[in-house]
Amino acid sequence: MVAGVKPDSSGTLGRIALNPELRSQLEAELDRHWIRLTLLVWVGVTVYYVWSNWGYVRWLSLGDTDDNMRLMQVRGLLAGQGWYDLTNYRLNPPMGFNIHWSRIVDLPIAGMILFFRLFTTNAWAERLACGIAPLIPLSITMVGIGATVRRLVHPLAWPLAIIFLLGTSVTMLMYLPDRIDHHGWQLAMLSLTVAGLCDPKPVRGGLIVGLSSAVSISIGLEMLPYAAFAGAIQTLRWIWDRRESTRLAVYAVALGGGTALGFAGFASYANYAMRCDALTPVYLTVMVAAGVLLFALAWINPERRGVRLGLAVLAGAVIVAGFAHFFPQCLGRPEQVSPELQRNWLDNVREAKPIYKHPFRLAFPMAALPIVGVFGVALGTWRARRTRALLGWTCVALFVIFASLMLLWQVRVAPAAQLMAIPGSVAIAWLLLPWLLNHGSMPVRVFGTVGAFLIVSGLFAGLIIKYLPVDKPNAYVRRVNQATSGCIRTSVLSTLNFYPAQTIFTFTDLGPRLIVLTHHDAIAGPYHRNGDAILDVQHAFGGTPDQAKAIMRRHGATMLLVCPNAAESTNYRARDPGGFYDQLAHDKVPDWLTPLPLPKGSPLRLFRIDY
Repeated sequence: MVAGVKPDSSGTLGRIALNPELRSQLEAELDRHWIRLTLLVWVGVTVYYVWSNWGYVRWLSLGDTDDNMRLMQVRGLLAGQGWYDLTNYRLNPPMGFNIHWSRIVDLPIAGMILFFRLFTTNAWAERLACGIAPLIPLSITMVGIGATVRRLVHPLAWPLAIIFLLGTSVTMLMYLPDRIDHHGWQLAMLSLTVAGLCDPKPVRGGLIVGLSSAVSISIGLEMLPYAAFAGAIQTLRWIWDRRESTRLAVYAVALGGGTALGFAGFASYANYAMRCDALTPVYLTVMVAAGVLLFALAWINPERRGVRLGLAVLAGAVIVAGFAHFFPQCLGRPEQVSPELQRNWLDNVREAKPIYKHPFRLAFPMAALPIVGVFGVALGTWRARRTRALLGWTCVALFVIFASLMLLWQVRVAPAAQLMAIPGSVAIAWLLLPWLLNHGSMPVRVFGTVGAFLIVSGLFAGLIIKYLPVDKPNAYVRRVNQATSGCIRTSVLSTLNFYPAQTIFTFTDLGPRLIVLTHHDAIAGPYHRNGDAILDVQHAFGGTPDQAKAIMRRHGATMLLVCPNAAESTNYRARDPGGFYDQLAHDKVPDWLTPLPLPKGSPLRLFRIDY
């Protein structure tokens, strides 16, 4: 078996005192029905997650702005909005603004809402759909990561991979109820990609890597670096062994064709422009061109390795040069926002900063498992050096190391880094845990096994960080976090429905939540295609009261809503002391604002705007 482990020496049950025949039958069942058993575990996890998070489901606690906007996009689809029209008309009315997503992730949410409508109200149908839908891609992720460890570590190693997955500190957050945005689906495609990279069957492996990359790119460009690196690994595999030409050819067709189908089926009207933030003609051209060139390399398939390397380098140079020549606007940041908006907003997005710029209390639990995973894939590759599994281990090892290094770019890749670390951590556990379990010393068997499990799974980081005297949030940070979460509660914002529907001028981060829970419209959300409206909100709160009034009039706003001490409000006070919001925070209310009543204890402040 791969990694040099014999099937009969380190099965899942180890040397547990079972009848050998019974143990053999049990291990055979675990091997034969692993997909069915994995899905059974997934059902149990789904039921548990929905039950344990029922309070969030009941109150439609879409805590992230992206989750709120995803629901608004689904609502638009179910209300008859065009399939290719992704304009949200409830933000920055009347023209609204276009968001750069696709409808791929909308489909399961919309389908579940329609299903639950048969039995309950639309409000409860939305709650149930938002609670269950994020867990659907978890089933794919479990199967993908299970297939990887079966091929690399042992056919019976998949239960350990699932356990490690369920213990991840940030990856599993992407599958929690109400986390309906696209991250879980892209992680699912990533798990299939890594499974395809080590698939011994060339046609199936190439097809899985190509299609999973195409689907991920069609959903969003967040995983584009991983898709590009997976393509590089496929090419390197062919350079090393020309017998891999079939795998490369199938991958090329699947990538180019799959991306083309994704564009045709899901690209919005707005994404037909030469933009750089989604699957537009820019990246469609790149992916189709890459597919054509890689297919040509596989078809030519020269015998000499040096020639294959030279042709691959030439093909890569053609793609890079063509991209720079035809799409120079995409050589910078894909958002293409103004320097002011980048300085005031994008450069301050915490998840877009590298891991070393985050507090140790947050960074350590994120990085612990990826570090273990890197050591694990290195160990697995070394142990497989004289076996047929070497090529598969090498491909996965390169991918895992790349995923971990991406943490030095942006911390938002932490869920992917933890997911990719699981094969390596399982490889270490598969060697270490049986030895500890069968040790002659009882303390070693008990404490050694528990300690080793906590370390190789990365769980130790989350346990010990609680007791380390580092980066503890101070009272000010806790107050800001409490204020921010208090203002977006369903019970708080829904009270605004007592007022007739109108356009409310409020914080950028509050806009998406406001339009989900109320019948009111808002001005802006934290999305780069909404950049002009974001700047208007910033200029209004940071400028003079007269400037604020003029901006609100231009947007047709008739009410002003603020959340004192929320995170966004602290930015206005720090960046623009003496500005409109700073004056408002000090109870210097201009005469053109009239306070409006809200329920007792509401953390919000509401005003009528008198022009």
